[in-house]
Amino acid sequence: MEIHLPSVPMMEILSYLDAFSLLQVAQVNKTWNAVASSDVLWRKFCQKRWLFCDKVNPHLLGTETWKQFYVYRTWQEHTKSRAKPEDFTYKEIPAEYGVRAYACYISGCGLTRNRNAKSIVCMVTSMNRISTWDIHEGIMTWESPGHPAVIKWLTTLPEMHMAVTVDVESTIKLWDCKSREPLATNNLFSRCQLLKAAYTKDGPIVLAGDTLGRLYNFRIPDLHIISRVKVFPYGIDEIYCSPQKKWVFLIRKHPQILPKVFYMSSLLRTSEFSAPVSTNLEFSFCERAFWTPRREDRITLMSMSAPPVNTKFVTFDMKLEKIGTETIVKGHLIARFSLSEYQESPKWMGVSDKDVIVCSTPSSLLLFNMNGLRLQTFPYSPEEILMLRVDPVHVIVTLHDGSLDVYMWEERTPQLRRCYRLPKRKSLTQQSLLFKTLCDDVSIIRVMRNSPAPCILMAYTLKSELEN
Repeated sequence: MEIHLPSVPMMEILSYLDAFSLLQVAQVNKTWNAVASSDVLWRKFCQKRWLFCDKVNPHLLGTETWKQFYVYRTWQEHTKSRAKPEDFTYKEIPAEYGVRAYACYISGCGLTRNRNAKSIVCMVTSMNRISTWDIHEGIMTWESPGHPAVIKWLTTLPEMHMAVTVDVESTIKLWDCKSREPLATNNLFSRCQLLKAAYTKDGPIVLAGDTLGRLYNFRIPDLHIISRVKVFPYGIDEIYCSPQKKWVFLIRKHPQILPKVFYMSSLLRTSEFSAPVSTNLEFSFCERAFWTPRREDRITLMSMSAPPVNTKFVTFDMKLEKIGTETIVKGHLIARFSLSEYQESPKWMGVSDKDVIVCSTPSSLLLFNMNGLRLQTFPYSPEEILMLRVDPVHVIVTLHDGSLDVYMWEERTPQLRRCYRLPKRKSLTQQSLLFKTLCDDVSIIRVMRNSPAPCILMAYTLKSELEN
């Protein structure tokens, strides 16, 4: 006997379900399927999972309905999780640059239904050139002309297929990675220490930090300086933008200098704000930070104090408040804990969208909730963890011998599931140095520097039959 309910109250009831449960409900009968497939319900899931703005519609993303997009995009995100080591092809791309080795994805983040998309990487190829590479084919697709000075920093804006460089003379250049000449050029007033491109709701920008502790905001595509703000008395060590670029978090790794959070719009809309809106977070010895994925206002910080080791984690919620006509920002402390009982200090950390903190010591991978309750432990001794890569879907562990362990965040539990290991494919010498691991939906890349030999971009790419 079929159960019939009016569509409006039924829609209200179904709005309390998660995506997996909604897919099950859709299999009951045609009536339930029609209501459970409503764009109203699936649009909310997509907005929550990928933080889409109201102007985005499924047609812009390549599908007819929000349900179609949600199902395909989730399937696409989990492609690496379904793979096996033999499903990857391995390629090595040589580069001449021996001191500073950079590689950044310049292909889009995959929020479309383009099954023919390729992973394109931009890298510093030599002392004064950058180039782009199709890592599926292992071929160069573009190379810049030589710079007058040595390139110091590289960042990319995948949404626009653009790259930004800064050289040792503090000349900043914007490239569309198609033309021989840069689209725009400008200069910092002192040596650049950090560079980051970001796509904000006010348009694409470049953030740059100099050695005097100033933060520059350049407009794309003309590299016009929007604002310049003194942040710290010395240089800026790290820049972390929130998922939708509402906030920008900055660190100076000094025991007497507290980290700072700026409201991004106040840096970009200078005519609307008399001064940048910011606040200090009361947390000293901050070494790392991670914005909670699929949320916009929550950030977790990790400190590493001098011996005796006492690693601390704190989580803040950032909020804008009005006092009269003035806008202020406050960081509200919502959780904290320490790991003083551990002999080894964690070196890397990340956070899931369920507020699970993952961190790594050389001999173990540890999971905690934000109040310090231990959820999982993955031992690695006698192996040794070198670094950690965390994103909303995966955790990738890089081991000292060059191999990789790939984990996936469980959709319905606050835990990790180990998927597989990619064995080392390149012998490492004592002079070898592995830079941070990066990945997109269908590939994983690393840069290895061999001294005095050239750098190597090591790329694992999924075979086309698995991608599709």
